[in-house]
Formats: sequence, structure tokens, C-alpha cells
Amino acid sequence: MTSLTAGPDGVLLVDKAGGMTSHDVVALVRRKLEIKKVGHCGTLDPIATGLLLLTIGRGTKIQDLLMSEDKSYSGTLTLGASTSTQDRQGTVVETRPVPELSEEQIRAAFEKFRGDFYQMPPMVSAKKQGGIPLYKLARQGKVVEREPRLVHVYRYSIDKIALPDIDFSVLCSKGFYVRTYAHDIGETLGCGAHLKNLRRVKSGRQVSFVMGFVVLGLIAVADRVVAPSSRQRAHANARAGCWRCDCRPRCTEARPDPRPRQRGVVRGASPPVGPACPSE
Repeated sequence: MTSLTAGPDGVLLVDKAGGMTSHDVVALVRRKLEIKKVGHCGTLDPIATGLLLLTIGRGTKIQDLLMSEDKSYSGTLTLGASTSTQDRQGTVVETRPVPELSEEQIRAAFEKFRGDFYQMPPMVSAKKQGGIPLYKLARQGKVVEREPRLVHVYRYSIDKIALPDIDFSVLCSKGFYVRTYAHDIGETLGCGAHLKNLRRVKSGRQVSFVMGFVVLGLIAVADRVVAPSSRQRAHANARAGCWRCDCRPRCTEARPDPRPRQRGVVRGASPPVGPACPSE
């Protein structure tokens, strides 16, 4: 899609693959689009897949707004083993037998972490302590004091129980650590747990057109394709001053009708052939 400015401006919805860091995706987009001003709206760990919002050019102006949105995840936790990173990439630090747990017992553990509660940020998180991300301190073998942070779980679902694995979905607030969620549920059940798989399926309203910035291209997100609609393209053209689109009254305000006046031609009637509309 053609940008409305000299360089691309917008919000890019990326379906991140496993094994890549969020910075890897940012670096790839910078290289492919040949633009330096690219940021992401919420870190996804290497084991995580799914929706990663990237802001490009002037789109970075709304990065903080997008980062503050609620997020939805689907994941799998594995009972019986606690790791140093609270996910499968870490070193196993403790193993415990998994008892015969009923669905009611498992649901009660999940229910404990619903609504408002406090989470302790893990040492492998991107949260900063004294201006330094915690994960960088963790790589140096350091463990520092952290303040618990208030988070919120709006709703959850237990999708499948095949012990020691439990598949779940959760809708949560900004700053929520799903790995810590899995760890804490395992501690509540008395056998420990770590996060095995994670996929972000939604961030905020997950729209393809935000505050006048056009999403660039067709990007697979949550197993479907998100692209600007004809109305969204029309609105974008209106901002560019196009006079032949669905938003013609707004376009006329943005830029006067360039058609020369002709005898016998009534304004508002079918226009003669003119410059092509970017949306066509």
C-alpha cells in the first residue's frame, strides 16, 4: 500500500514466529522497509508466538497508547517442574510429583488469580531496575529486590486438561506476566509448574487502522488476514485530499475540486474522467 507521506507511517500487525525476539522482528522490519523509526508495543519472549504490534514512522507517536491496552493469550503450562525462568527455556530447579487433580481443584487454583492481585515481576522480564532491564541483570547472575505490581485478569478459560499439561486462555491487563501466572498456579496446586507454550491472540481492539495510520500490507494475525477495508482506505484518501472516494465531502474540504468548470455540468453529478483515486 502506498504511504500518505514521504516514508511509511503506520501500525504493522505481525504474527511472530517462535525463536525470534521482539527486537529481531524490529530489526528485520527496519531492514526491509529501510526505515529507522520502528518500535514494538509489548515484548514477546522468544518462545512466544502471535500478535506483535509494530509502530512505524509517525505511528510511533501512539506507541504508548497501544502498549496500555489489554491483551489476550492462549498457552500451555506443565505441572511438576519449576524452572529458573518460569518457562521451558530455563533450567529445571525443582521437580515434584503431580497428584491426581480433579477439574474442580484446577479451576479453584485458576480462580484464585482472577480480578485484581499482585504479581512479582520475574528476573527475566524487560522491566527496568535503575534503568537496566531485569533480564540483563539476570544474565550477570544477579537477583535484585522487586516490587510486586498490581495486575488484573478479566477472564480465563481452561481449554484442555491432559496432565501434566493444562491448556488455558486468559484476558489480562498491561504488565501481566503469563509465565509468572503459570508458576503461581503450579505453586497453588502444590506441585510447581512452568510455561510450556504461549501465543498472543489479541492486543486491545486489534484493529487494522488506528487514528489515521494505515496498516502496511497483509499480515497474518491469529490465523486470519487483517487488511484495511475500503472505508478505511477512503478515510486515508480523505486525509490526503483525494476528491474521488467515499468521503468526498471531507475531501473537498481538504482540497478544492480540481475539475475545471464546464458549461452544462452540474456539480454533484457524475464527474468526468479525472485523476485516479489511490483507493482504486
